[in-house]
Amino acid sequence: MLGLAANEASALPLYAVRPVGLAAFLSSLPALQAAALRAHDFEGKARQLGLLTGEAGLVGAVLGLGDEQGPYVFGDLASALPVGSVWQLVPGDFDAEQAALGFLLGAYAYEHFKPRKRGPALLSPLGVSPRSIAMAEAVCFARDLINTPPNLLGPEELAAAAAQMAAAFGVKAEIIAGPLLQNRYPALAAVAAGSERPGQVARFEWAGSKATAASPLISLCGKGVCFDTGGYDVKPSAAMLRMKKDMGGAAVLLGLAKLVMACDLPIRLQVRIGCVENSISGRAMRPSDVLQTHAGKTVEVGNTDAEGRLVLCDLLAEAAAEMPDWLIDAATLTGAARVALGPDLPAMFCNNDKLAKALLAGGEIMHDPLWRLPLWPGYESWLDSNVADMNNVSAKPFAGAIVAALFLQRFVPKEIAWAHIDVYCWNDQMRPGKPEGGEAQSLRALFSAIENFNSD
Repeated sequence: MLGLAANEASALPLYAVRPVGLAAFLSSLPALQAAALRAHDFEGKARQLGLLTGEAGLVGAVLGLGDEQGPYVFGDLASALPVGSVWQLVPGDFDAEQAALGFLLGAYAYEHFKPRKRGPALLSPLGVSPRSIAMAEAVCFARDLINTPPNLLGPEELAAAAAQMAAAFGVKAEIIAGPLLQNRYPALAAVAAGSERPGQVARFEWAGSKATAASPLISLCGKGVCFDTGGYDVKPSAAMLRMKKDMGGAAVLLGLAKLVMACDLPIRLQVRIGCVENSISGRAMRPSDVLQTHAGKTVEVGNTDAEGRLVLCDLLAEAAAEMPDWLIDAATLTGAARVALGPDLPAMFCNNDKLAKALLAGGEIMHDPLWRLPLWPGYESWLDSNVADMNNVSAKPFAGAIVAALFLQRFVPKEIAWAHIDVYCWNDQMRPGKPEGGEAQSLRALFSAIENFNSD
């Protein structure tokens, strides 16, 4: 695991203190160390770092926490501490699991083509919970997928990554391609048709070692558009620069599945990942085409750049037929969600208040926030079509994220508890614990909700 030392040998103590506990901490140190911290105005502010020295040189460090909670106050440590040094967290006024997670998330870098010049400091495995490590590995797995250049991660490679991850837990994934894809997922296949790289769906099922036939069935559906040109409604060049992340929803849910399986939650799990590329060619879908769907409903293509909902609608319809207890999809679906909530708050749409409450609570517990937006029925008519059961977009320039969610809702029976997560999946700049690049937004929130499925 990146950022985790192979063993605890020679690990130095890493303290973390809040301003309210600073006086007591200083009084516990040798006089010279306490004096040095005072001389450098160490006040226990968030992310303030002080090094402790002795006759042997560097003998420890102390991190200020301020009033912050959660992992990200620890997110700078891997880069701020000396290169190659190994550290052991000393218990204190913080959540040890979140602290270790923050350290490990901050140690991440995508180095497949350009190794960083300065290696990270490392965290000793001593005292680090397996759950913290599993969580960090799941997030970094998703980050790696999102960061992979699109020439190296097409639909086939994304499906293979899903299958390889599932195989690590003894699960054989089903890969649906070719004529079967057209028959089973016709709208998804229409999106894939324009690319030289054929579309695929990766599907697998898993059950925890303590799960029974009566255990909750959680179904996940991920949008895996490996690159999105917009199709014939082509995107401006600037809007295409980050379109390798358009498979972010798939990456998040694959990371979530990895974490659920690693923690052996007592549930039944189904995962469906729609792996396509939205390209332009003589075979690509056109504006005004009418598509069939898995549910038997027809869709007029009002805009070929609204392809993600066409991928998801087939997956959701098939998943809903299994009558899951919770049906959750994740997708980098709309720019409108970012206009409304910015890059750090995924938009959540949900047809079930109990599920919505569980997801929001998971976001608070894990410091991985979600924000609920309404499935406003007054906008349903905006999806009307004169030639098909519905259009895939509205002619109105408003409420794009809501309209997209309303489209998806038409493929989920009312009795199924369903949530749609519209994610950005990208860090625009380097921040503590959040390196610039792909990000597994909502993964930990969803995991917490599933982990606590029966807590109420």
